[in-house]
Amino acid sequence: MDKVMSNKRIIALYVLPSIILIMAIIYIPIVLTGYYGLMRWNGIGSMEFIGFDNYSALLKDDKFWDSVMHSLVFALLSTVTLALYLIVALVLTGNIKGANLFRKIYLLPMLLSSVAIAQLWLKVYHPTTGILNTLLVSLGFSDPPAWLSDPKYVLGALFVPILWQYAGFYILIYYAALKNIPNTLVEAALIDGATPRQIAIRIKLPLIMEVIKVTIVLAVVGSLKYFDLIFVMTGGGPNGHSEVMASYMYRQAFKAFDFGYGSAIGFFLLIICLVATWVIRKLTETKDPIQYS
Repeated sequence: MDKVMSNKRIIALYVLPSIILIMAIIYIPIVLTGYYGLMRWNGIGSMEFIGFDNYSALLKDDKFWDSVMHSLVFALLSTVTLALYLIVALVLTGNIKGANLFRKIYLLPMLLSSVAIAQLWLKVYHPTTGILNTLLVSLGFSDPPAWLSDPKYVLGALFVPILWQYAGFYILIYYAALKNIPNTLVEAALIDGATPRQIAIRIKLPLIMEVIKVTIVLAVVGSLKYFDLIFVMTGGGPNGHSEVMASYMYRQAFKAFDFGYGSAIGFFLLIICLVATWVIRKLTETKDPIQYS
């Protein structure tokens, strides 16, 4: 076996299928997206090379930059709510009553598709028959907001189901990381007189910092390319006030049949995600990661 595995040709033969698959589903589509962004194309007829006209038009498109700002708002909110998920995970790792039941409940949204969640929250936010406005009316609010039709509330209203949908995912990651911390460290801190708050801040959080960095990247990049739930619930409305980069790309490519411009948006979205990932990694970079095993 050692002789076979030391043969570079055999190793290349084993690796080749994976390389072909990765090229086919990741790198080739990226290159083609950038290439189509150089074209004027309606998706059916012949393509006309126009150079960087689509990209220069993109930089002057106010609606596109509005969608970028909306995506950044979702990214910021998603990053802030990671603290809430972390607190819940910290509580669940303690010996509290009902923790086992709650660990089953918070995973339920992960079992639903984004479309199903969108339909559920459309019913919640319905201006006349929705449970939210019905509750507000019963509490004395005579004119409750139209949550998905009012520009002042639409982004916040959309973020609530996003927070609910991904709560189980991030709590599960933090819970697994926290349970992986040796009990001996916590017991030693308790013997030294540390409080639960001090243990959480000074011991547990530093030990799972690498996991926290990964979740920040996942939250930011996932928010920048978020599409399905927003598209089903508002379609980017009202009047573009909930338009995000992915929905604007879809609108240009499949509604306006400008696949060249839509591809330019998609390629620009990729660049923004890569830059965001690089910035986060640089900001959270540590020279000496903490080891506990």
